[in-house]
Amino acid sequence: MDCQASLHSACRTMHAPFNAFTSGSGIVQTENRSNALPLRILGTGEHVPATCVESHALDRRWKKATGWTLKHAGIERRYYAGDHETTSSMGAMAARAALKAADMQAGELDCIVSACSVMEQAIPCSGVLIQRQLGLAESGIPAFDINATCLSFLAALDLLSMAIAAGRYRRVLIVSSEIPSAGLREDDAETAMLFGDGAAAVVLGAAEGTDGAELLGTHFETYSAGADLCQVRSGGTRIRPRTHLAEFLQGACFEMQGRATYRMAAQRLPGFLDKLFERAQVSLTQLRCIIPHQASAKGLAHLESALKLPADMLVKVLATHGNQMAASIPVTLHHAITSGRIRRGELMALVGSGAGLSFGGAVLRY
Repeated sequence: MDCQASLHSACRTMHAPFNAFTSGSGIVQTENRSNALPLRILGTGEHVPATCVESHALDRRWKKATGWTLKHAGIERRYYAGDHETTSSMGAMAARAALKAADMQAGELDCIVSACSVMEQAIPCSGVLIQRQLGLAESGIPAFDINATCLSFLAALDLLSMAIAAGRYRRVLIVSSEIPSAGLREDDAETAMLFGDGAAAVVLGAAEGTDGAELLGTHFETYSAGADLCQVRSGGTRIRPRTHLAEFLQGACFEMQGRATYRMAAQRLPGFLDKLFERAQVSLTQLRCIIPHQASAKGLAHLESALKLPADMLVKVLATHGNQMAASIPVTLHHAITSGRIRRGELMALVGSGAGLSFGGAVLRY
């Protein structure tokens, strides 16, 4: 099936009717969703890094005409971490904001999960460093990482929702903090213009009683045929700096085959969305909004056009944040909640793609 046919198939499936009704409270309820998990977003927070980088400043760096970066990236500004900011310090700032929104103290957490694309250092994991930044160094609260590159937040949401439903944890903090500016080639304008640093955090807990908050379904797909399309070759065990220092340094920056990545994502996305909405047993018309990974203006426009979405369906922060890798989806979620784009009882879908090439999505009732 070609791309266009697949897109039409996705649209037909997502507009198909499902068992749903509206209660007197205005909250849409559904029947027979055996896979739904009781899950409540207790609070969200964001940290904006210290240095604002306007697109016209990048025009000057690359000796382009004024407006070139904005025209090609669709991004007015992005933020870069200052010299004093680290992945863990930024993550901890976002976490404190999320805990305040949840009216909780850090010591009340049962688990801390770092869901970042690139760790602050190789060992220990970033979850440990975030725990220390939160003043919990002697707490014993478990802290670890879940990494699925740009889909790390969604992967953590999927796994931790099951742990909460099983009673393993009651309140979990997920932190996505990214500093892509540390790994960008300054002379690679087509890649560097897309990215910005940032951090977001979400506190999750079990929904109680007739709360109605739930995770209706998730879906993930990976196609390792695209493993080389987006990569940082160094930093693991394959290229060893003791014996191959020059190759290690050469592979230390982010490399992306942008056009090939876009083509592969566009081909696979419709079928992926079909399965996500089928698993969640919802139709597109039931959703209040879609919170996508802010990969690029071209990618967002393609999603909006292909699915014939209403103008206000997609929540976008790309123009003021850039692509923040794994932090992109939780940052957008935070803005959707604080701006009133999503309200309690309404349905939303979180969707994205990541290096791999992978797709991930979740449908929640907020």
